[in-house]
Amino acid sequence: MTSRPDWFDADLYPFDSHWTTVGGATVHHTDVGDGPPLLMIHGQPTWSFLYRKMIAGLSDTFRCIAVDLPGFGLSTAPDGYGFTAREHSEVVEGLVEALDLRDIVLVGQDWGGPIGMGVATRQPDRFQAFILGNTWAWVMPAERRIRMFSRTLGTGFTGNLLSKRLHVFTNVFMKRGMRRTSPSKADMVMWRGPHPTPESREPVEVFPRELLDAEPFLAEIEAALEGVADKPALLFHADKDLAFGWREAKRWQEVFPDHRFHVLEGAGHFWQDDAGPEAVLVIRDWWRNVSAR
Repeated sequence: MTSRPDWFDADLYPFDSHWTTVGGATVHHTDVGDGPPLLMIHGQPTWSFLYRKMIAGLSDTFRCIAVDLPGFGLSTAPDGYGFTAREHSEVVEGLVEALDLRDIVLVGQDWGGPIGMGVATRQPDRFQAFILGNTWAWVMPAERRIRMFSRTLGTGFTGNLLSKRLHVFTNVFMKRGMRRTSPSKADMVMWRGPHPTPESREPVEVFPRELLDAEPFLAEIEAALEGVADKPALLFHADKDLAFGWREAKRWQEVFPDHRFHVLEGAGHFWQDDAGPEAVLVIRDWWRNVSAR
């Protein structure tokens, strides 16, 4: 796909589309504004549309590059692609190299954290700062709730029923993941658009399975975090998120000694949409201080 589908609403997402071929994948991304690259990586089950409010508010300061992972948004995957976190991270790394991005400020949330941090720990010289919120980049504790979530939504009959047939990640979790706001009917058309059939939802079913299967990949990132720990970071925490809590927020503060921590009070998991205007203001203030050093 190198064109916009019929369901795409340019009034809701008024930024030019760009496609770059990376390792057989056709990767859709924005490229808006001038300045240091603000590389924005989404997670499950979203796509770059999640960052529209941040692009609108930050493109006068940054070159805003919001990426669709293969199988999400307007990006397509090659035959044999497994939609794993490691593969996604390698594709993003290929895009960074294809565009020759340097002095990158990475934005990551949900799976966008480990996928982006995988690139950053492999190529630390290309990154200058990090903006992270409600995410992780290490092996998750082997808690019963995590194992149950992974197996229920990522494997077998229940995974097929819930993730593919009923499309619960988009139809249910997207709405529950916003607490200050609620997605409109038009928004939901954009959220549902990339995955109209059970077969197209394979990428969505893989991610919960990856909570366990991606442990070797996550362990590699965890071991390499010290290689980027000296860089400045802005750490968000949306405190009404049902997926990530204070434990992850505290861990990020330990990873990055040079950080600013900001609580998005009352915001849910998808804080880029739910609290986008507030996040923009905080980012602008933080960046003024960081860039003035």
